[in-house]
Amino acid sequence: MSRKHPIIAVTGSSGAGTTTVKQAFENIFRRERITPAIIEGDSMHSLDREAFRAAAEAHAKAGHNTFSHFGPKANHFDKLEETFRQYAETGMCKRRFYIHNEAEAMEHNERLGLNHLRAGTFTPWEDIEENTDLLLYEGLHGLATDGVHDMGKYVDLGIGVVPVINLEWIQKIHRDKAERGYPAETTVDTILRRMPDYVKYIVPQFSRTDINFQRVPTVDTSNPFIARDIPTADESFVIVRFKNPKKANFPYLLTMIPDSFMSRANTIVVPGGKMSLAMELILTPLIHEIMENKRK
Repeated sequence: MSRKHPIIAVTGSSGAGTTTVKQAFENIFRRERITPAIIEGDSMHSLDREAFRAAAEAHAKAGHNTFSHFGPKANHFDKLEETFRQYAETGMCKRRFYIHNEAEAMEHNERLGLNHLRAGTFTPWEDIEENTDLLLYEGLHGLATDGVHDMGKYVDLGIGVVPVINLEWIQKIHRDKAERGYPAETTVDTILRRMPDYVKYIVPQFSRTDINFQRVPTVDTSNPFIARDIPTADESFVIVRFKNPKKANFPYLLTMIPDSFMSRANTIVVPGGKMSLAMELILTPLIHEIMENKRK
């Protein structure tokens, strides 16, 4: 942790919805005139798309069907920990980007004056911009540990995004089909292959987070593998759990968010359609506190 160079980690599984929280933070940063350095979790994968597929096939042929992006074998846990340490100590670090599609490839080629970058690969490592106010990480492993490397010890504010598991699977199946053209069967195979690493490296992070946002659908998701659509926000509730309830002004939140209620002393439940509002109301005071501590 670092008062002078704070780090915020938004962590969650693939398809969990971490981008929604990242967007809430970006709205706050824009409104409060805060300059963040942003690290994308995908950039810390150790293999590009083609190399990962080849490695997964080789592991499968050897009888090991659990090789996944969720575990340390396919990620640079060492580089992520070092990135957090460097930023916490100096306010500077290096980063790269994983290129998801051809549009991003074109954008990065133009930005860097290159012509060889393509979808499924990484940009070169480069220094982040100078004089940023904080670092925002969004990805799989913001508070992960493998017993050797520990990202969480450098994080000043940890946010978990954790839909109930069936909803998480539905969101991933539909996202993979819409964005990558994968049939549901391929995504189901991925889910099964990832499960051991999910249990070992993803789930434990949510006991280390300061706040968890968990979306719970109010419609039947008992068979996520045949769901025709993703439950909408209005068909959901969001359970918000605070590790330290003293960090939340519950009377204010209950007043500002219609139809919200408390289910435990550290937990507020809000309508799914009010999730973005709830995030900004909850996170803005925490950002103010981080910035005040930074100035001391």
